[in-house]
Amino acid sequence: MKKFWFVFYNLLIVPALYIGILIIGLYNKKIKRGITGRKRIFEELIVNSSSIHKANKLIWFHSSSLGEFEQAKPIIEDLKKNKKINILVTFFSPSGYDNSRKYPFADLVSYLPFDTKANAAKFINIVKPDLAVLMRYDIWPNHIWAMKNSNVPMFLVDATMKANSNRKALFIKNFHKYLFRDLTKILTISQSDTEGFKDFGCSDSQVKAVGDTRFDRVYQRSITARSHNLIKAGLFEKKKILVAGSTWETDEEVILPAFSRLAKFDKDVILIIAPHEPTVVHLEKIEQEFSGDLSTIRFSFLNNYKDERVIIIDSIGILLTLYTYADIAFVGGGFKQNIHNILEAAVYGIPVLFGPKIDNSQEAKELLKQGGGILIRNKKEAYRNLRTLFMDDNLRKEKGAISYNYVQKNLGATERILKEINQSL
Repeated sequence: MKKFWFVFYNLLIVPALYIGILIIGLYNKKIKRGITGRKRIFEELIVNSSSIHKANKLIWFHSSSLGEFEQAKPIIEDLKKNKKINILVTFFSPSGYDNSRKYPFADLVSYLPFDTKANAAKFINIVKPDLAVLMRYDIWPNHIWAMKNSNVPMFLVDATMKANSNRKALFIKNFHKYLFRDLTKILTISQSDTEGFKDFGCSDSQVKAVGDTRFDRVYQRSITARSHNLIKAGLFEKKKILVAGSTWETDEEVILPAFSRLAKFDKDVILIIAPHEPTVVHLEKIEQEFSGDLSTIRFSFLNNYKDERVIIIDSIGILLTLYTYADIAFVGGGFKQNIHNILEAAVYGIPVLFGPKIDNSQEAKELLKQGGGILIRNKKEAYRNLRTLFMDDNLRKEKGAISYNYVQKNLGATERILKEINQSL
């Protein structure tokens, strides 16, 4: 049956995917960038790999994009700190590759070749990995089969398997059944995910729940972020701060009117809002929302701060640090399609508000269940919860402690994953 899937995938799926990507690349700049970036992938790998220490073992980490790569970083950085090894990092998406080319703990950074049988065999022959770590879900069949043929141990890390996963559909399930069996280890984030993989016939020795490295990563980053002085000390002394992070317009339609109403009642509250896409048009739209109601200032002009009630972040990459100033956080995405990372706020021990679309986030569901997270469905609920939390210091601290403890109790996945990796090196 495995031979059937090999033939089916290479004769039908691979050509269809390749043609589809080429067509989409004509209209999508991001896809086109990925196609262009792969044109000299093997030549660049040969040249770049000539400078690494050949005596050291090479561990290959593959991530779909930048978000998944963040989960790999705690593992990579611990390995580099404690072992003499080479690290190869690959990405499927241009965003991951472009933003990680200068990652200091990687010896080689590359795109993943398009998943043909010939490309996969050539890639494995050039880089000769001693072990492969595939992050979360991005597994490509021909690369799996090429590594299997070369006896390369393969780890799927931070793996998830939802009960309603499309991979469990009858025809697709049989395909994945044979694909998963070729993986050396599947290290899942929870016991329920472990049971999900066992539905595919994976053995008890192959699948193990070890936790989620996102907790370790966000905790590491929070320690560094606390030392960054983005805002002048004492600037918001005796103020109560709401940080709204990674917001879309649909989020802002709820949280901005709620804050405006709250600000009329409480003169000490301040909003710091970091839109997910801080374009000029988006920033101006936020300013117009408060026009004639509350004074605003953009973050880049904060040196001229004159008690404005709304600070609009007009740069990217500082959200985690901004949460250090928050008494309460609102995490965006829950009124659009999928909520963004709530752990970046929860790690600081503050209540976390979010919209109703949280199916993509097990962390949001769990934090809501424990009481550190608060789900809001409309402007009225947003205002009521914000007013209650800002008025009741004890309640706010209580919910913040739940958030902090939730993160703390889930640390340690990196150490458990490293233990499994070291046993296979």
